[in-house]
Amino acid sequence: ARLAEPPASLKDWSVPIEPMIGCFGVAPALGQAISTATSGRNGGNMDYRGFKPSAEAMFPVAVEGALFFLGDVHACQCDGEIVGTGIETAAEVTVTLKVIKNKTIGWPRGRNGSEIFAIGNARPLDQALQHATTELLNWLMEDYALDEVAASHLMGQLVRYDIANVFNPAYSVACRIDTAALASLRK
Repeated sequence: ARLAEPPASLKDWSVPIEPMIGCFGVAPALGQAISTATSGRNGGNMDYRGFKPSAEAMFPVAVEGALFFLGDVHACQCDGEIVGTGIETAAEVTVTLKVIKNKTIGWPRGRNGSEIFAIGNARPLDQALQHATTELLNWLMEDYALDEVAASHLMGQLVRYDIANVFNPAYSVACRIDTAALASLRK
């Protein structure tokens, strides 16, 4: 990927294309009208690089029909979207939507080739981290037959954090764990 109008010192510069969806989710609860420039429990402008091609995303559905939305595709972007933009691009995105009945989650979750992750969106940054951590802990307890102590021990040694976005009104933090570490656990 190249900049359309690069400064002279970057005229021959390019970066590998790593496409990702910056903004997607479902309608927020309580009939709220929240700008897609921010993020929350319903998803939104999270700008997380883990949402790459073939990734799965899960959102807590609060309204009938979910009202899924998607946009803000980037050809490439750094962690944190620290300058307010990635390399924005047009894209054709194919999605498959399904409802997971009898499943309640609190924050966005995702799965890509080798990891599961939970996203917390809030200000200050530590609150976003706490939301992501708690959501991943809940996921491990619900789907991997771990109690709170076992899940905490596992997370205390294996989780990694990514700061997905610090540019928007709500910061986004991903708490992730390699699925290889979970392979021996019962689902």
